[in-house]
Amino acid sequence: YIALDGRWVDGDKERLSDDDDASDSNATPILQRPSGARSATSYPLPPRRFTRYFTLIIVLILVGLGLTLARLSALSEAQLRSGEAKPPPPPPTWESFPFLKRYHGGIRTLISRADNKPEFPDPDNNTLESTVQKDQQEQTAPSEEKGFQKRDIPQGQRFNPVNQDGVVECYLNEERKSNVPQLLAYPGIPKGFPDPIMGSYELFGMNGDVCFERYGRLGPYGLGYSKRWGGSGAGMEGHREGSDQVWGGKTEIDYREVNWAQAQQKCVQKNKSRFKPLPKGRKHFFTDMPVGGPEDEKPKREENQDKKLLPRQAVVIRTWHDYQYDDEDMFYLRALINELSLQSGGEYTIHFLVHVKDNDMPIWSDDFTYQRVLNESLPLEFRGMGTLWSERQMSLIYGGIAETNYRDLPIHGAYRSTNMPLSYFAHMHPEYDFFWHWEMDIRYTGHFYHLFDKVGKWADQQPRKGLWERNGRFYIPSEHGSWEDFKHMVRVQTEHGTAHKAGMYEKVSGTENTQVRTPPVWGPMPPTGEGDHIETENDPQPPTTPEKDNYSWGVGEPADFITFNPLFDPHATNWILAEDVTGYNTSAGFPPRRTAIITASRLSRRLLETMHRETALQRHSMFSEMWPGSCALHHGLKAVYAPHPVYVDRRWPTSYLAAVFNNGLHGASGGARTSVFSDELQHNFLGTTWYYHAGFPGNLWKRWLGYKVDGDGGEMEEVEGEGRMCLPGMLLHPVKHVDLIYEHREGE
Repeated sequence: YIALDGRWVDGDKERLSDDDDASDSNATPILQRPSGARSATSYPLPPRRFTRYFTLIIVLILVGLGLTLARLSALSEAQLRSGEAKPPPPPPTWESFPFLKRYHGGIRTLISRADNKPEFPDPDNNTLESTVQKDQQEQTAPSEEKGFQKRDIPQGQRFNPVNQDGVVECYLNEERKSNVPQLLAYPGIPKGFPDPIMGSYELFGMNGDVCFERYGRLGPYGLGYSKRWGGSGAGMEGHREGSDQVWGGKTEIDYREVNWAQAQQKCVQKNKSRFKPLPKGRKHFFTDMPVGGPEDEKPKREENQDKKLLPRQAVVIRTWHDYQYDDEDMFYLRALINELSLQSGGEYTIHFLVHVKDNDMPIWSDDFTYQRVLNESLPLEFRGMGTLWSERQMSLIYGGIAETNYRDLPIHGAYRSTNMPLSYFAHMHPEYDFFWHWEMDIRYTGHFYHLFDKVGKWADQQPRKGLWERNGRFYIPSEHGSWEDFKHMVRVQTEHGTAHKAGMYEKVSGTENTQVRTPPVWGPMPPTGEGDHIETENDPQPPTTPEKDNYSWGVGEPADFITFNPLFDPHATNWILAEDVTGYNTSAGFPPRRTAIITASRLSRRLLETMHRETALQRHSMFSEMWPGSCALHHGLKAVYAPHPVYVDRRWPTSYLAAVFNNGLHGASGGARTSVFSDELQHNFLGTTWYYHAGFPGNLWKRWLGYKVDGDGGEMEEVEGEGRMCLPGMLLHPVKHVDLIYEHREGE
């Protein structure tokens, strides 16, 4: 072994030496000190060879890694200089804008909208430079902690937007005369709450000076009370002051005993005198195989001219057979049925259109299988409200259409042809005049009837003149002013064009849009390709020229198509699905098209029957979000974009936002490569409350429910701060996978 002084020592010899020393020491007197100094030794140490090799290997690896990185960096710079590679794109400009904070204001700070100073938009900072400068000043300024004086929450008010004249009251349970209490709203909005950046409450005559907190909105549908009483067991934590106001002393509803189908049917029956007579329903001919034919059961209606009767409307919720419904979904569905059907006296009827994804399931050949799948597809309380459909069924009904496999997806599939089952559903249900196409991931913080009724009535009053041009633009009140100012601006842009770089792409596109002025749409605009035949016998025609029309044609005419996003022209854009056109002659260009992202909409029977015949007889189809608008354009039907209130999560400069979202041809949102709907520019929607892949709606909804999101919000912040959030009515999409926190029950 090695001694401390570095000498090698033989252990055997050392032991012999120790024995000799021991014998000598025995002979030495006790008090006599032994002569000679012994060398100090140590215990054996581990070999150093492994440590040296390991260190050497690590050094070589680090050196090699450094040389490799240096070489790759040099190669990357060379590729950039030669043009073989492009540098990574910079982050979107909007990511540098600061987040808005007053969306999360609490119920203890309510103030009337007239007295409110909104956090956004700020008229003093509506340009990109001023917004960036203000953000820098706020970041460098010393923080001032402002105390918050807690106040009691105000008294809520019942919110009932339904005109009760002639309405026979409907109940969840006729025997007990039990019904769902009206929603509880609170006057005003949280102090500093932002204004919508797009759309308007005043435009539709909606009440935007009230807000809804979670218990007043969802409490009647199972939030905030225990499962043992028929609730969800969620929402038992957080700020609960005043949460029982919504019940008004009544007992909570036990939803384990509710049969919505029965309640809805009885409501329609009790109020049948308010609506047009029911026509005879159609049979499912391809399965029933009856004697005779469709002529024997042609639907007939006896119109009553002495009394103004209401149209019947269906709300068709698209879902699928193995969808897993959680309690948060149940809140949403109960609200739809109660607020649209029961509280309105049957003006709307809710249906579930259930997609059976397994084409081999024998639902069309075996009644037992059909009923079993239907029962398993919906929660118990919604049994009797569903209709099954499958892609194989659609291929039978709409056979003969070319199988283009655009983006490797079938033409009869739910993604490319969502409207096929809806069109056939409308064809088989002649009792309905309008169909609201709705989705499972939509949420609304207000009353559904208030939204549907106001939007529908406003759309029916819109004049035809300039309608398609207004439909193609976002309405931004902070930049465009009043709706009349907006109409005038659109007319000027349409008649004279705009000096915009989008014009560069017109000649390159090689299509007919090469002139500075784009003529307005006036009447039907059918496809012009050779062999592209469509039925035009029943298409509405303009009564006069647009120059002679004084914005009167179309006023009072029910809208055939109502959307919640602009109906933009996909021509010349880089929208990835613009060319999903089937059955048309595209050798000389595509037919006229219009697209509205998100399929949520209202469609008339006239439009759906036209779509049905176009697909079944002419073999025409387009992508789901493009087909209804394009069909309405071809046949001269009335389509309306309803600019509902849309919010944004950051402090965008309003002039910059308007330039980004209406960056298409001649001030529209589409028609050019610079369109915000082009694939590479759709990221601008991520912070809005209404777009198919936006992130803000889900976060806002979860915060409103009282949960933490990204470390903010939650129970402690509500209790110690301004209280739970209170939001005005706003449409949110998408909202997916909300994980509720439930009460702990004994035995769980």
